[in-house]
Amino acid sequence: MERKLTAILAADVVGYSKQMADDEESTLTNLQAHRAELFDPKIAEHHGRIIKLMGDGTLVEFASVVDAVNCAISIQSALTEADSPICLRIGINLGDVIVDGEDIYGDGVNIAARLEGLADPGGVCISNLVYQSVRSKIDATFNDIGEQSLKNIDLPIQAWKWPGKADAPTDITALRALQQSEKPSIAILPFDNMSGDEEQEYFSDGITEDLITELSRFKDLAVVSRNSSFIFKGKSNDVREVGRKLNAQFVMEGSVRKAGNRVRVTAQLIDARNDVHVWAERYDRKLENIFEVQDDLVKHIASILVGRLEAEQLSTIKRQSMDQPKAYDLFLRGREHFFNWSIEENRKALDCLVAAIDIEPENAAALALLSEVRLRMWLNGWTEQPSKDLKQSLELAQTAVEIDDGDSRTQTALGMACLFNGNPGKAGRHLEKAIRINPNDTRVSIYYSRHAVFEGDTEKAVDLCRQAQTLNPYGKYNWNLGLASFVARDYRETIAQLDDIRNPPESVLALLAASYAMAEDRDKAAATYDRFTEAAQQGPMMKEFRTPGQWRDYYAQRWPFRNASDFEHLILALRRAGLPV
Repeated sequence: MERKLTAILAADVVGYSKQMADDEESTLTNLQAHRAELFDPKIAEHHGRIIKLMGDGTLVEFASVVDAVNCAISIQSALTEADSPICLRIGINLGDVIVDGEDIYGDGVNIAARLEGLADPGGVCISNLVYQSVRSKIDATFNDIGEQSLKNIDLPIQAWKWPGKADAPTDITALRALQQSEKPSIAILPFDNMSGDEEQEYFSDGITEDLITELSRFKDLAVVSRNSSFIFKGKSNDVREVGRKLNAQFVMEGSVRKAGNRVRVTAQLIDARNDVHVWAERYDRKLENIFEVQDDLVKHIASILVGRLEAEQLSTIKRQSMDQPKAYDLFLRGREHFFNWSIEENRKALDCLVAAIDIEPENAAALALLSEVRLRMWLNGWTEQPSKDLKQSLELAQTAVEIDDGDSRTQTALGMACLFNGNPGKAGRHLEKAIRINPNDTRVSIYYSRHAVFEGDTEKAVDLCRQAQTLNPYGKYNWNLGLASFVARDYRETIAQLDDIRNPPESVLALLAASYAMAEDRDKAAATYDRFTEAAQQGPMMKEFRTPGQWRDYYAQRWPFRNASDFEHLILALRRAGLPV
């Protein structure tokens, strides 16, 4: 078996499936012209060899890593100058590959493909090996985006980005990536808990998350997502390093001290590019005035960073209820439990949110989150009253939207409740509205991705996951990508995605066992089926299931595929894995 070290370039057309859906003939014509007039000549000019074409994707190898990078930048620059309807992402790796005739295989190739997915539309993403080889030999600036966990790759890969100058991105992912590059960007680091009580951790985390949520409402400000910011929790951080890793121009950090009915919040805003303090403030308030502190923080940040907004023009944050400190405290506790995925934590979240709503019946945020809690109970079989929980998830979300229809959280909750209550069209409309309200909310993109899978649009689902990865490079989207791959009949990719999920619930294990069965790996299918059986028995609802008909109905509700053939494909795979359907 021959091996060699080579530079691998992976390229993919952004938004290809949407363009094909809009105008198949023109898209094919544009793609053929792009390859004949630009892509192939550039590859030849830089001494590359095209290994294979994969629909809208291409794999190329180069003997010289400098040639590979120069070729990529040359292609992207030429596309921009030509105002081409074709927009590419390009990833490059230097690695050991296995040669099989005219084809090549191995982790070296897989890493290049994964890096392509991290590239900005019109941009290039390279591994650290590539960067160290070319940094003094090419006329281009690459930004360090830190270590990246790539699917099915054992160790994290340090990666670098050349953002490109794509002026006409062709899909929603590209558009938002471009918009973010033109806007001031900020990362809100988790505020330190200075109360001396670890039990108060939820409160400082809650303050941080609320600031992220409220700042995300400003369309002229790019806000790093919660998941990305919270990886720096509890660490001694170099602000310039944080800004570089999160691609944020500004970083905000602070602390919260809660004692009795009073709270002290300190905050400082730092320009991460040169480690210069822009602004700092300390607030001492009664707990019931905590929102005044948040309003002041949001106003200061927006007025400083968003050029077109003046402080006096900013309205206060829209607060629907949560006026009482006890209700807010219960909401924060419930949210903290919700983020810890387990049946026990979900029940604690339920108790806290019900108590918060008892105090504040028009608490839109708590109603929306309680809707998600009840939906999760139903989805995972963690309930003895499934019909009631499913119905209540819809009723709670509808009430939340009636109270505040301008909050992405309420719209998202209603979208998901509609999806599983048999109204996918309405679900899509609410999820799309949620994205318009808050384009920085990665959870909306992920939920909308799941909706797209059930509608049969796997390409849109993957694009939405990539959009989420652009906003939150540290996020994990394995379930959605795995489900999309399964519907596309790519079982190996499904296995690679789902096998990476820690403490998987019953639904993940069911699909993983089905994928092993369809991939003819009977031993792993059987082992995964045993894990599925154990997980299924943890849910009180599923202990009552005895017949194949009951299981079939269970999956028909929880995986509401629009296309009957997709559902029958799922049932066939589950049967092959030994599941009782």
